[in-house]
Amino acid sequence: MAKGLTETKIASRADRARLKAQDKPYWRGIDPEVHLGYRKGQRGGVWVVRWRKQDGRYSQVKIGTADDELREGTLDFEQAVRAARATVEAERRLEKVAADGPALTVRAAVESYIADRDARDSARRGREVRSDARSRLELYVIGRQARGKRADVATNVIAEIGLHNLEESDLLTWRATLPGELKRTTKQRLMNDLKAALNEAYTANRKRLPATLPGAIAHGLRDLGHEGDEAESVARENQILSDMQVANLIGAAREIDAERGWEGDLYRMVVVLAATGARFSQVIRMRVSDVQTEQRRLMMPTSRKGNGAKVAAVPVAVPQDVLNALAPIVNGRASSERLLERWRSKQVPGGIRWERTDRGPWETASEMDRAWDAIRTRAGLPEAIPYALRHSSIVRGIRANLPIRLVASSHDTSVSMIERHYGRFIADGLDDMAAAAVVSLIPVAA
Repeated sequence: MAKGLTETKIASRADRARLKAQDKPYWRGIDPEVHLGYRKGQRGGVWVVRWRKQDGRYSQVKIGTADDELREGTLDFEQAVRAARATVEAERRLEKVAADGPALTVRAAVESYIADRDARDSARRGREVRSDARSRLELYVIGRQARGKRADVATNVIAEIGLHNLEESDLLTWRATLPGELKRTTKQRLMNDLKAALNEAYTANRKRLPATLPGAIAHGLRDLGHEGDEAESVARENQILSDMQVANLIGAAREIDAERGWEGDLYRMVVVLAATGARFSQVIRMRVSDVQTEQRRLMMPTSRKGNGAKVAAVPVAVPQDVLNALAPIVNGRASSERLLERWRSKQVPGGIRWERTDRGPWETASEMDRAWDAIRTRAGLPEAIPYALRHSSIVRGIRANLPIRLVASSHDTSVSMIERHYGRFIADGLDDMAAAAVVSLIPVAA
């Protein structure tokens, strides 16, 4: 309490009723160098708070109306004390932020994260690219200016909130503004991107930000859990293909490859996706040395998802026909070369003809979009998507009664994910195993 402060009883309505109306507040100390004031007028009074700033001067603001006449929409003494402390805490955070430099905002955190993601993806592909995280965060957080055929996207209000003031409620409000037609997986990726951006900003600026921020981020951007799982489960079941359907897709890929002059590149990509159940992003990182013919397996690079330590690659057993299909691109090549490549083409200047320029690794799944449309049509599976090969591989392992941990490991995912999304197939397999264990116990009557 500051020296010379004259305190007045202002806690009860009766205490305040005995005071005279005046322009200056009556003061009461509530914290060191923080005073709650009551300024009485002819028709009731208002609460104010003052506190000493870092430069030694006092600052004062109004925090609400006292409950002298009405109780609704007003503050009693205890409520005024809490409001005063919250106000001072917020103002002191602002003061500290101003002393440390420009305020850190959600926008600044997101832009820093985008720059890192762009640089990481560019390094992986050997050329400058814009990450998918940029697209998502520009659309739903920081906005973007019109460019070419792309329309202008307005900035979401959360982008301008300072990290020192960011609360769980701000993040929950932002989540509520996301379009309802967004797929659950898209929404989860977007939330993961924003969570990563905010956490990285906090890690880099812990001294400048409140210790409560990580908790606000964790709760405000908690996983969607099982929200929307039912709809996704139906969609996934439509993508569980039989072995014959997978074979039909591979056969169609071989035909389309030959007709369009892919020279086996398209066919081999589909073969590896079907045989391993791996993600496209994993398959394109395989090296020639990852084909281990004697062991009849492929070493599949693990995904870059998650922050924990992971092994570099996991072994995936494959049949001999898959190894035979890969033999032409394995024999005679350096072990460090990328396994799967494709021809690149460019349009001849002044014409509509395209000509091949050089060969290089596959880069994005979109490179096989047009060809895949032809493949699934030829196979009689117009709804099949490339990811159906992964779903089908996982279910194939489950139906073969392989341990769930082995199925998860060989597909570079978690047991919990397998159980959550493929639980029905696990239950069916367990029923079959239980039925096989049933024996007759009642002796045959003589």
